[in-house]
Amino acid sequence: MQIMTDGPTLMLSGDFDVRSTGEVRIAVYEHLRRNEGGAITIDMSEVETVDLTALKLLAVASHFALREGQRMVLRGACPAVRRMLHLSHLIRFFEVERDAVPA
Repeated sequence: MQIMTDGPTLMLSGDFDVRSTGEVRIAVYEHLRRNEGGAITIDMSEVETVDLTALKLLAVASHFALREGQRMVLRGACPAVRRMLHLSHLIRFFEVERDAVPA
């Protein structure tokens, strides 16, 4: 799993699963602290695989962000990830952009 930041965007790439949730958790909460008061974007367009544990981590972080007056947007989530978000009912925690925005 690789994690990079670009302003209010946190870009994830590689396998996002139970093995990488600790690393991503730290990065997400650091990103929330640095970007207080606005929206942050989690760009998943380069994520190869994702599991439910990883999506639960993002849902909890999104809930925390909402309590702090922020919001979390998922960008570039492939159809399989969006389907998993719907099936698990975690979709209610996110604003989901369908396509990645070109740089």
